[in-house]
Amino acid sequence: MLRRPVSLGFVIWIVVGLIVASNKGFLGHLDSLSGVLSAALAVLAWPLVLLEVHVAI
Repeated sequence: MLRRPVSLGFVIWIVVGLIVASNKGFLGHLDSLSGVLSAALAVLAWPLVLLEVHVAI
């Protein structure tokens, strides 16, 4: 079975997203499903988080 390699750009996007989400406090409330979903959304949509768009679920 062939695996598609993960691009460097995607890895950088996720790492920057984790840093931004951590700095904005999204990774501190992972005790519920909504907290986990909000953190995942913040990691994936980190440019919106930097623009102060509320991305919590």
